[in-house]
Amino acid sequence: MRPSGRRDGSTQVRREKIPVIPVMYRMAMKLDAISRERLPSLLRAMPKAELHMHIEGSLEPELMFAFARRNGLSLPYQSVEELCAAYAFTNLQSFLDIYYAGASVLLREQDFEDMGMAYFGRAAADNVVHAEIFFDPQSHTARGVSFETVINGLTRACERARSELGMSAALIMCFLRHLSEDEAFATLEEALPSRGRFIGVGLDGSERGHPPEKFARVFARCRDLGLRLVAHAGEEGPPAYVRSALDVLKVERIDHGVRCVEDPALVQRLARERIPLTVCPLSNVKLRVFRSLAEHNLAALLGAGLCATVNSDDPAYFGGYINQNFYETFATLPALTARHAYQLASNGFEASFADVADKQRWQHALDAIFALPGS
Repeated sequence: MRPSGRRDGSTQVRREKIPVIPVMYRMAMKLDAISRERLPSLLRAMPKAELHMHIEGSLEPELMFAFARRNGLSLPYQSVEELCAAYAFTNLQSFLDIYYAGASVLLREQDFEDMGMAYFGRAAADNVVHAEIFFDPQSHTARGVSFETVINGLTRACERARSELGMSAALIMCFLRHLSEDEAFATLEEALPSRGRFIGVGLDGSERGHPPEKFARVFARCRDLGLRLVAHAGEEGPPAYVRSALDVLKVERIDHGVRCVEDPALVQRLARERIPLTVCPLSNVKLRVFRSLAEHNLAALLGAGLCATVNSDDPAYFGGYINQNFYETFATLPALTARHAYQLASNGFEASFADVADKQRWQHALDAIFALPGS
């Protein structure tokens, strides 16, 4: 400060104007200063929420064969190597054919619990602090496995994840979109006695020819029950399916959604309304949504201000769990920086259905990893 003279001869203290840099701008500057060499360690260490993971899609080949032996079943493959060689998918349906065959080895509560714990162990090693897991009861009830068997095994796995691994875990029941809405209603009625064991419902399976509005009535019923609502849309299906999921099903999150970029007005809406997209990069490449990871539009989604997140989808089939998705995507797309890594992790907490207090705790832990102010 320095004094200045007044016309009456007195003096006053003039305060120099100090530029005020907004907190978010200071954070961005700090994140941009982090070198790419540090990215792998940050990606590994940062806490994460996984919001798009099908538990049946985490069934590793070795575990599939172990369950088949335990349950006296035979698989149409002679070895783990032969099974893995079949993972050359040309589209979503070619994957689903093997996916449903793999699920056939799940018969007992113990199978579902063991499968769940195998995933949670890998997720905890990847610093996943919260997971919202999809499960497909219709894949099992159609084979004579009761809904109770499925939910009992998965619930025990979630409870063990909390007590043994310190992870927060929740279940989302999905309807298979190639089946009828009446069958979805039947599944919902079967699930209602276990209402307290799952937090929401989703819509998955083959997207082509099965628009979201096919399930308008059952989603309205779920909304009346207070369940959280999500749906796969804009993976193989067009941007119009994303609109239908929002306007007809009234979902809170879009699973995948990468084709939204074909509709600029939709992109603006998703950004304005902060509708989360649970993006799965390795899955998108494996199922030919993108020809290569270098063509993936994750950076463009973030650049458009969308609440995109990174997830593993069906990691046993698609080449990696959540950290592998982060590593390969960031290594392949040079536009992605530490700022994007931080944003993706933060988006995951924001988009989750966890309690506010838990979100804040995880956000503070993320800030500390990136050594941001206030952490």
